[in-house]
Amino acid sequence: MKLNELSDNEGAAKSRKRVGRGPGSGTGKTGGRGLKGQKSRSGVAIKGYEGGQMPIYMRLPKRGFNVPNPKKYTVINLGVLQKFIDANKVDLGSTVTEDLLLASGLVTRKRDGVRILAKGKLSSKINLIVTGASKAAIKAVEKAGGTLSFNTG
Repeated sequence: MKLNELSDNEGAAKSRKRVGRGPGSGTGKTGGRGLKGQKSRSGVAIKGYEGGQMPIYMRLPKRGFNVPNPKKYTVINLGVLQKFIDANKVDLGSTVTEDLLLASGLVTRKRDGVRILAKGKLSSKINLIVTGASKAAIKAVEKAGGTLSFNTG
């Protein structure tokens, strides 16, 4: 077998449509665009246009509210926190704050604060001060014998 003897399977590669290459090609002259009009010309973008009729996206009612500047929290799961405690990267002797979590490498950036979620198991007694936490996370921390309080300001 030589390189010039290699070929693709039959029907594996479809040849592209060569538009505007004479009347014998079947797509010559107007190139399958029909006659005249906006859509026959280049540089046309008429996606939401309905011929002057009120477009459907304007006719349908709008619901809800989009917050223009939502708060973005860094999320920590209890299981990940426990892994860092087991690896002695988080010190249990003092109260664990957001700055301490940042220094330990558990959090790469604080954004608008740190929020604790209850995914995973927490077995260590820990005193946390963070911006927010889920109800299940608060219960899990208290069950392990620790406390979870929130930043004020």
